[in-house]
Amino acid sequence: MKAVGVVVEYNPFHNGHLFHLQQAKEQSGSDIAIAAMSGNFLQRGEPALVSKWTRTKMALDAGVDIVFELPYRFATQHAEVFAEGAVSILSGAGCETLCFGSESGDLNAFIQTISFLEANNDFFQEKIRFFAGEGNSYPKSIALAFQALAPAESFIDISKPNNILGMHYIQAILRQDSQMTAQTITRKNAGYHDEHFASATIASATSIRKALFGASGEMEAIRQYVPDSTYKHLISYKEEYGGFHSWENYWPFLKYRLLQSSPKELNEFYEVEEGLENRLLAAAAASNSFQQFMESIKTKRYTWTRLQRVCLHILTNTRKDQMNTTKNTVNYLRLLGATEKGRSYLNLRKKDFSLPLVSKLSAFSDPDLELDTRAARIYALGQNGSSQEKLLAKEFAQPPIMLKG
Repeated sequence: MKAVGVVVEYNPFHNGHLFHLQQAKEQSGSDIAIAAMSGNFLQRGEPALVSKWTRTKMALDAGVDIVFELPYRFATQHAEVFAEGAVSILSGAGCETLCFGSESGDLNAFIQTISFLEANNDFFQEKIRFFAGEGNSYPKSIALAFQALAPAESFIDISKPNNILGMHYIQAILRQDSQMTAQTITRKNAGYHDEHFASATIASATSIRKALFGASGEMEAIRQYVPDSTYKHLISYKEEYGGFHSWENYWPFLKYRLLQSSPKELNEFYEVEEGLENRLLAAAAASNSFQQFMESIKTKRYTWTRLQRVCLHILTNTRKDQMNTTKNTVNYLRLLGATEKGRSYLNLRKKDFSLPLVSKLSAFSDPDLELDTRAARIYALGQNGSSQEKLLAKEFAQPPIMLKG
């Protein structure tokens, strides 16, 4: 059986994801699709709309055959580390192809860009430091450095989020000496950060979440942009748990952690540096919501995403020594769910996996799993009463989801 790998968050699974998944299987000629999916907290430093278990159900219902969890240590990181972790999962699970969506859609342009950057790395790094020194954010400095160096040739635009991730996927495949090959598919219609619906059937996850958290919060507004199965799972989750997860749910806990910490203690958390701790403390005391807090601490130098990740690591009590490890690859494959075809693949191929397969938490021990467990407990605090208790119990009580038929 031939497997294609995809790296996903599915927050939530929408029609654009369905197009990518179908194209990934078709273009790679694969029998099954394996997803490396972020857990309850995501790369932009925010809680997932619904739990990883519900997002696993969305994925399986839509055609993914196996879902493995991308651990917190990778899922909440900048693009390079995020990509290293995801590639190590898909490679370890025997995928022959990694298929990613991009704004470019031209694999040759990715290869040319990577070769150019490797040949000009010293000068490129020098330019990044120069632009960062002028007060630009790190992503902005990278884009400016590339613009300053690149001749008028066919390179990818590395200011685009999916192009950046795609470049890092390919670099990770090369660094890890993986046997996987890369393929890319052009994203349809909606941009990654688009906040408004741009077509009749395709919308970004950002615009879908904005609609769900809007003044009306009507589910019907997103119906045409997601598969029926996703729509049903969102309704079911809202009914069972009382609502979706957003940063505002966690603001009281974050504010408490900030106000009871000293600057020195805050400086121990991952990604807190350069005196940022003092700015965080001052803003926390004067803010009544997470939105107000973020607007108070946002600067030209620090992106909204970077600051959200800082807040997330403080919320989850994640310190620098837990994230700054020497190993940038995953140590295990945590199974979240599988279809019947996926289970056949696991039975046939798991003995050849380069990483141990984990389907029961009590049977395996790893520092990254401990981080994931703590993150899941914090995630549960986003709901109240019995809903919180159910989410708290799920991390250990929920077996991998097995889709029948």
